[in-house]
Amino acid sequence: MRRLPPRPRAARAKAGLLAIAFAFAFAIAGCGTESGAPGGLSAPGATTGTIRAQKVMQLTRTHEETGMTLLEGPAFHPDGGLFVVDVTAPPGKPKVLRVDVRRKAVRAVHTDGRGAYTSAQFSPYDGRLYLTDYAHGEIVSLAPDGGDLRTFFAGEVDGARMNPDDIAFDEKGHLYVSDSRGLSEGAAHGRVVRIDREGGKATVLADGLAATNGISFDEAYRGLWISELTENRISYLRLGEGGEAASRHTAIRVDGGIAQTDSIAVDADGNLYQGLHGRPAIVVYDRHGERLATVEVPARAEGLESATNVAITPGGTKAYMTVSGPGGGYLYTFDALGKGTRQSNGG
Repeated sequence: MRRLPPRPRAARAKAGLLAIAFAFAFAIAGCGTESGAPGGLSAPGATTGTIRAQKVMQLTRTHEETGMTLLEGPAFHPDGGLFVVDVTAPPGKPKVLRVDVRRKAVRAVHTDGRGAYTSAQFSPYDGRLYLTDYAHGEIVSLAPDGGDLRTFFAGEVDGARMNPDDIAFDEKGHLYVSDSRGLSEGAAHGRVVRIDREGGKATVLADGLAATNGISFDEAYRGLWISELTENRISYLRLGEGGEAASRHTAIRVDGGIAQTDSIAVDADGNLYQGLHGRPAIVVYDRHGERLATVEVPARAEGLESATNVAITPGGTKAYMTVSGPGGGYLYTFDALGKGTRQSNGG
């Protein structure tokens, strides 16, 4: 087994992390606010404000075997449990965790010797937890207790295997997947793939994307917000009545500096919460592309490099973000600008 670098540099992009996760999986098989409105904003869209996130608890430590930890995919189960994945967890260490945010307790629900899981979502069709295995180009599902592992989809789509990153479900339970092909080469081969809820048919809705990463429906299920990691932009893919692509355009250009656009969540008011890899922060935009706020981890929090993902409590405004780096994997909380819905689980 190849030993991985013990401490990645702060400026390392997610491309590097996922490439390492892929290599590891391949080897083992044979990655205080101002007063006012919620979040300290005097009025939505009036000014760009800062929201200070507060630490809830530490979930993971840097793994000796992989030299890192990377938390992703926060998703609420209907019973209130918050599920997260650790992309670079080695065999025998928890790859899927369940967090009781009220009791500040965490327990392992799944591990295996193969998967490098980058996201988690519960299906509205069968209630199972769906995971994207970035390294092996597969989508698997679990029972909510972590058992009964099944392969939902594997193989090529239009002649090329996927690197599935995030998932968004439509109201009928069909999957829309961000396929991050081309990430390691720096080529715009990314796609959006629709898979029917039975796993029998996969259709490419969009291609030529720059390392497709975050994906989420808008608040009305009329289209998809898609982040392109290597171009730091968010595109909007409008859908037809049958789930087919109707149009596509660049919607938001993210000034991320050394950070890159990761997963996306959307609240009931249509606001976008864009996670960043390379900076422990979330940027919030309205549906018109106006930057509303930046969610920041306190400066005293050392060893944290990324805030890849966020989930907002269903029907409430309490938000939880996954934050990772050499200092470990953490859960932080803040008050969102709008209430949580199914699309408020970031991938």
